[in-house]
Amino acid sequence: MEKNRLLVPHYKTLALIVFAGLFVSCSIPRIIVLHDPLTPEEHINLGVSYEQNGEYDAALKEYDAASKKLPIAYLYMANIHFQQGTTDKAERLYTRAIEKTGDARAYNNLAWLCYTTGRNLDKAEELGRKAVELAPDSPDFRDTLDRILEKRGLETDRE
Repeated sequence: MEKNRLLVPHYKTLALIVFAGLFVSCSIPRIIVLHDPLTPEEHINLGVSYEQNGEYDAALKEYDAASKKLPIAYLYMANIHFQQGTTDKAERLYTRAIEKTGDARAYNNLAWLCYTTGRNLDKAEELGRKAVELAPDSPDFRDTLDRILEKRGLETDRE
């Protein structure tokens, strides 16, 4: 009987240690908000760097991160999708870039997409004209419009 009384405090201590260990390991879940140390412009620059190295998936991730605050990132994402041949996705992204920024490059690139795929040349002409209107000094935009007009069988209107 004497032996059992000596073991009881040891069991209680062991149970207390196990209970404390379980209590500490099962803490209350916490929500951790991570702060992105990069600015949207830095995400764009990093994406351009990835794109130049042929790392298109990494570039798309960076452009997507930038698009939350810098809508011109949609143009960059569209360019990658156009390069990769996913023209439907590229068209949606160019359209979003146009809606959010009104950038002449987005108009021109969407016009070029329509021209190269041969679908909706009316829309391509309209987009090309808008790009030239927004950036009249751009020879590239003028060339895009001229090619579209040529393909449609219309006379180019070079001044």
